[in-house]
Amino acid sequence: MNVVDGEMKIEKEYDQGFRVEHEGDDHQGRLLDSSKIKKKKQKMATRCDQKYTTPSPPDLPIKFRKRIRALGGSDIALVIQKCLFKIDVSSGHNRLSIPFNQIRQTFLTPQETEFLNSGDNKKKCSEMEVMLIEPFLRRGTISLRKWEMKKASGSATSMYVLVGQWNLVAWRNALREDETVQLWSFRINSKLCLALVKRKAKSNGYFVEF
Repeated sequence: MNVVDGEMKIEKEYDQGFRVEHEGDDHQGRLLDSSKIKKKKQKMATRCDQKYTTPSPPDLPIKFRKRIRALGGSDIALVIQKCLFKIDVSSGHNRLSIPFNQIRQTFLTPQETEFLNSGDNKKKCSEMEVMLIEPFLRRGTISLRKWEMKKASGSATSMYVLVGQWNLVAWRNALREDETVQLWSFRINSKLCLALVKRKAKSNGYFVEF
């Protein structure tokens, strides 16, 4: 079960051939045909293969660099490049997931990591309020949390999530399922800040800015 801002949401998880539907504390699982699971995974891989096959992610656009420099920012680093899934732009979930296994490089200090690790998946999650530069260069704030996504097998997948104002960010910047975005980190007086960039795939496998 996932809790977002105190509300229980319905999610579907696919794990080892099982589909488990959660709603509150009730759950029911049923075995799916393995060929259907395989086809679903292949479809998802094809749809978002740029996450893994891009030879070299494109650099941060000049206009973002100028914006960051004007704010006194430095230490720019790519956190993640990902294809947006339905759940990333679902108003019912209000979050952008940042899976640990897709993070390009460490972007948190040991102290920030320890702070986020001190929370749990309930209402009192530890979270950091950070500045976010949106795709159209609007500056706002967003909340960063650590999340443990429970699987049907009993294991968990660790990730960071952007929450709080995420629905507004997605709406304001017309974010859509299957679009590719990049999340960059930078520092202003040692304080963590983020920048979100929309990318468009080209036929040669590279990306240009939206």
